[in-house]
Formats: sequence, C-alpha cells, structure tokens
Amino acid sequence: MESYVDAALNTEKSLGSFSFDEVSKASSGEYELIKRRFIYAALVVSAFAVTVTAFFFDLHTTSSLLVGSLSGVLYLWLLARNVGRLGKDSKNLSKTQLLVPVVLVLAVSKLPELDFLPAILGFLLYKPAIFIQVLMES
Repeated sequence: MESYVDAALNTEKSLGSFSFDEVSKASSGEYELIKRRFIYAALVVSAFAVTVTAFFFDLHTTSSLLVGSLSGVLYLWLLARNVGRLGKDSKNLSKTQLLVPVVLVLAVSKLPELDFLPAILGFLLYKPAIFIQVLMES
C-alpha cells in the first residue's frame, strides 16, 4: 500500500512541471495505442479461431463464427471510441455499442445461414483477446 502511495506522490511531483493539456495529450496518445493493440489482438484471435474452425467444421459454422467475431470486434471498437470520448465531449457513455449484439442475435434468428452458438462464441472472442493482451503487457 505504501509503495502505491509513494508512486502516486512521485508521479504527481514529476507531473507538476507539465500543464494539464500536455498530460492530457500524452495520456490520450497512450490510450489510442492501447485501443489499437486491443483491436488488433481481437482481430488476430478471431482470425485464428476462424481458421481453426474452417479445418474442423463446415462452412456454415465457420461463417457464423466469422460474423460473430467481426461483430465482437465492432463492439469493442465502438466501446473504446465511446470511452475515449468520455470526459472530452460527454459525461456518460453512449449506448450505441449495445446495438451490435442485438443486431447479431436478430440476424442469426432471421438468417438460416447462421447458427446461434458459433455466432455468439465468435462475438465473445474479443474477451480472451483482451485478456491475452493484458497478460502480454504485464
């Protein structure tokens, strides 16, 4: 606990010579880098999962997983964009990213070419991608 307090005090002292705008720009750039890494990790995990699925399952299942994983990446991108705007442009998060899973479920229920379980599992692939990225950074 004391090490966290000491680190916070040292950070505060070192930031004392910078203006708020400089610190804000630096943290904004760092956030953009982290956001890109998470999205790229989600794309890589999705591509790997779709490739493995293509070897072991039929085209029907693979396409469902692909649609779900692309929906998951879109959801992650929208969420990261809304979080990035938080504090600058708005005081609360937009709910637009919540439309992605709703549209995915509606599409799966209406289109006979898509299966529900592979599409939902594909959508949830962004979570292990984030977990892997956090493990690689620490």
